[in-house]
Amino acid sequence: MKNIRTIIPDKYRDPVYKPVGNDIFENTEEHIFVCTLHFDLEEGEDSQYPLEDVLEEFCLYISDFFNKDFFNHSGSMVVELAGEHHDLLKAVQTITGKRVYNTEYQGKDGRIYVKLVIE
Repeated sequence: MKNIRTIIPDKYRDPVYKPVGNDIFENTEEHIFVCTLHFDLEEGEDSQYPLEDVLEEFCLYISDFFNKDFFNHSGSMVVELAGEHHDLLKAVQTITGKRVYNTEYQGKDGRIYVKLVIE
């Protein structure tokens, strides 16, 4: 994942969405916090990884997909992330403008593991 940035989709104009700063909104009907990210997939990445690892790292989940053709495993993705405000804020501050990818490494036990890298 690269060229990660927040965007504000038109649906956030609905009064149910209350801005709380840093392009994060509170959905006052569902009582959740949301933020929409746009990013480009790198060669060899698919729509699952490293996105799933980012979700796990920051205790978030996907609440909406804005471009349904993301399953073609190439190009850009636009996803709405949801979770606790502090988790969303930490994620936005940590990955915006960065490159995020998975790398394999060999553990002391000789087994191969996958690590999330943010740079």
